[in-house]
Amino acid sequence: MAHDFSGFDYIIQPGWNNSGPEHWQSHWQQTLAATRVANHDWQTPQLDDWLAALDAAVAAATQPVIVIAHSLGCATVAHYAARYGNRIAGALLVAPADVERASAPAALQPFAPLPELALPFPARVVASDSDPFSLPLRSARMAALWQSPLHWLRDAGHINVASGHRQWQDGLAQLAALVADIRQPAQPRAAACA
Repeated sequence: MAHDFSGFDYIIQPGWNNSGPEHWQSHWQQTLAATRVANHDWQTPQLDDWLAALDAAVAAATQPVIVIAHSLGCATVAHYAARYGNRIAGALLVAPADVERASAPAALQPFAPLPELALPFPARVVASDSDPFSLPLRSARMAALWQSPLHWLRDAGHINVASGHRQWQDGLAQLAALVADIRQPAQPRAAACA
């Protein structure tokens, strides 16, 4: 089934160490004619630098922006929303890395702690129940904080090349669902119980 992805500019926000040529983000970059965030340092990420690079990509867009993030890129989007609000139309957040875990590499420390706020734009989280970089409980907590629907993949590792996710055609259905969410008239969020 063909998906209609028209009407948006797509930005690829990779995680730590970037996404290689066989990674699904690289394939999607070609499929969607997307822009990849031009981070200066993929190995020693600095939050302010990554936010500035994402903001530059957003500013260069000519249509509403959907960010497609993986791993540390998901944390980047959460911080971006906290700092800049709703400059983007939506985000697909795949295999969010738990930057607050005790075993997180030192390189990820600039991204901890995550902002504890709902995202001000539609988003969808795709997580794996066997992700070595985020326990299921932590992935579920991030989706809950972001007030975003969570779609689980079984035994999918970190949803990257190592776990067999290259073209990842099934993932495009999640992107299509996000696009449909964005195109629908916004519904007011239910008020939290007092």
